[in-house]
Amino acid sequence: MPTSETESVNTENVSGEGENQGCCGSLWCWWRRRGATKAGPSGCRRWGQAISKSKLSRRWRRWNRFSRRRCRAAVKSVTFYWLVIVLVFLNTLTISSEHYDQPDWLTQIQDIANKVLLALFTCEMLVKMYSLGLQAYFVSLFNRFDCFVVCGGITETILVELEIMSPLGISVFRCVRLLRIFKVTRHWTSLSNLVASLLNSMKSIASLLLLLFLFIIIFSLLGMQLFGGKFNFDETQTKRSTFDNFPQALLTVFQILTGEDWNAVMYDGIMAYGGPSSSGMIVCIYFIILFICDNLADAESLNTAQKEEAEEKERKKIARKESLENKKNNKPEVNQIANSDNKVTIDDYREEDEDKDPYPPCDVPVGEEEEEEEEDEPEVPAGPRPRRISELNMKEKITPIPEGSAFFILSKTNPIRVGCHKLINHHIFTNLILVFIMLSSAALAAEDPIRSHSFRNTILGYFDYAFTAIFTVEILLKMTTFGAFLHKGAFCRNYFNLLDMLVVGVSLVSFGIQSSAISVVKILRVLRVLRPLRAINRAKGLKHVVQCVFVAIRTIGNIMIVTTLLQFMFACIGVQLFKGKFYRCTDEAKSNPEECRGLFILYKDGDVDNPVVRERIWQNSDFNFDNVLSAMMALFTVSTFEGWPALLYKAIDSNGENVGPIYNYRVEISIFFIIYIIIVAFFMMNIFVGFVIVTFQEQGEKEYKNCELDKNQRQCVEYALKARPLRRYIPKNPYQYKFWYVVNSSPFEYMMFVLIMLNTLCLAMQHYEQSKMFNDAMDILNMVFTGVFTVEMVLKVIAFKPKTEEQILAEL
Repeated sequence: MPTSETESVNTENVSGEGENQGCCGSLWCWWRRRGATKAGPSGCRRWGQAISKSKLSRRWRRWNRFSRRRCRAAVKSVTFYWLVIVLVFLNTLTISSEHYDQPDWLTQIQDIANKVLLALFTCEMLVKMYSLGLQAYFVSLFNRFDCFVVCGGITETILVELEIMSPLGISVFRCVRLLRIFKVTRHWTSLSNLVASLLNSMKSIASLLLLLFLFIIIFSLLGMQLFGGKFNFDETQTKRSTFDNFPQALLTVFQILTGEDWNAVMYDGIMAYGGPSSSGMIVCIYFIILFICDNLADAESLNTAQKEEAEEKERKKIARKESLENKKNNKPEVNQIANSDNKVTIDDYREEDEDKDPYPPCDVPVGEEEEEEEEDEPEVPAGPRPRRISELNMKEKITPIPEGSAFFILSKTNPIRVGCHKLINHHIFTNLILVFIMLSSAALAAEDPIRSHSFRNTILGYFDYAFTAIFTVEILLKMTTFGAFLHKGAFCRNYFNLLDMLVVGVSLVSFGIQSSAISVVKILRVLRVLRPLRAINRAKGLKHVVQCVFVAIRTIGNIMIVTTLLQFMFACIGVQLFKGKFYRCTDEAKSNPEECRGLFILYKDGDVDNPVVRERIWQNSDFNFDNVLSAMMALFTVSTFEGWPALLYKAIDSNGENVGPIYNYRVEISIFFIIYIIIVAFFMMNIFVGFVIVTFQEQGEKEYKNCELDKNQRQCVEYALKARPLRRYIPKNPYQYKFWYVVNSSPFEYMMFVLIMLNTLCLAMQHYEQSKMFNDAMDILNMVFTGVFTVEMVLKVIAFKPKTEEQILAEL
């Protein structure tokens, strides 16, 4: 080969290329010795082309490795990441800008922006495939999702441009791109952990959703057999929640599971079989069983989650035991144990000891009523009850006087400051301030908002002066004790104290400018409603609740972000599906704005003898999807289950933009609402509630953070402290013993139980417009039952002796 070509080779794999060069030289000598002249000049050319092709392939492989390495570094860089995030936000802005009746220039800009963004996302996908390789690219779930969205967008664009299908504006595929915004979780650890937990939770409830779907199918088929075609008993009304066909039955059962207007469906089912006075009440069993199955599905999901958690904990314990046994068998030296990476912590030993707990959790309930215990042991005098552990910790510690001077004058040992400290920490002073807070709140509630200068408001105004003066003196005493705000532990360094100061300051300022006519006075007087909040700083229980609320608000911030993003995505999809399609004319016979003009006659309640003349108006629904904000508001009402079936059937009847509705025109569109309710209303809203409950439990356990016992052990100790020996009362008098034996016998108890059930049945048989004979029979039975229960009371009084009034009342 020429020397100029060999010198241009890259320095990579020098040894390999030298070996190839030596190999090629030896082959060339061998070929010349074998008589290359016989082959002629064509054989030389073929051999030279083969050598040049191998050299070009090596150069291509080196360049390919170099470019893929550079592309991989660029793809994994922070700059590329934030560039993609910016494109996602631009895509989000483009999607959210679409609305009903938008100008043509905005539509053109949106189409161009969608095509440009689709091309950029396609380039991103191709660059990632080239740099990472197909196998490594499709390992990531987000990459597979991106590929699916991009391919769907390309397919849709081709079909629209070739006029194979009508344009869908910004299609559902383009709206699904909004899920890419979750890529921001890569540098947001808490949100990333939350999204991962939500995805794992969704995987775990997949079986529950399948079970729920089977329940819905079964009850839909059963409802079609029971109520199919029987909800048409009222000709003046058209029922929407029916069982006339399978899709409608599925929607009706799903509506009952959400709890919205389920009673109306049940009443329609009762009336379909003749009403409550006939066999219609039997159909209530259908709805009762449906609710029970729904609750059983929820309970099964909780039980499955608890089993999985218990199994995971058991596996961890077994793994720790095996690691401990391996360490014991290996017998490492002390230095090796100290330098080992797999250290056994105190928590590991603590969990190890939990398996060998000599005091296992008790199954006996802690909160037994003392009245039952006293009933079983009437002769044992009740001594002082041992205090519960929670009661021992409820005593609030008195805050000492902080270091530093108050108002730069009063030192820590000043008698005035010490006296103020004793006064504000006295229980009488604290209770008196609470009474004044409640009285001031009652005075605010008693004011007359209509006649501001009435005699009652004048009297209450004088009381307001007195309460404000008392609260001002309280704040001054506390500032004298703790100081203002310059040193640690000062009065103004506590948020609850600042709330007190705000309320009192608002009252003082409103008094100072009361004669002015400006509107600030009204605002300040409105802020006086915060006065009841001053009780929070005086009641420890309320203070803990407020602290838990603030902690829960900080905790659910990430959940709120995820829920808002999901709701925003569904709102964008809803705009594409329903924008401008919820308009309708007040005259149902007209289906477009041009026809919806003039007057029409409406027959009230279907009575032809009661006509009413109305004007035709082309109006929109109160909840619509004309823009993203209106769509989010409509979906929020759906997530609360309040009136969502009405919005569902408006969507089903929607036809086109500026076109009136058609009955059951698009039943398949209900899938959009069902998916939204399952993901947002069922899943995310319950996570909100779960986080709040967990936060309150964690805050409650912080009270025992210094206690070495766990919750079950504390309950056992509390039960042991509260337990008392039980004694059974047996009379010594032989005649009284006979009565006692009869009263405590099983036949007597069963007989009284049957009589109680018969009495309850007689009371339940009473109804409206019952006959005189029936009334007389009920009165006689009532007197008979009263006499029997009186005899029972007398027998028990004789058997147990009327020792105390409380025990007699307990027997009653």
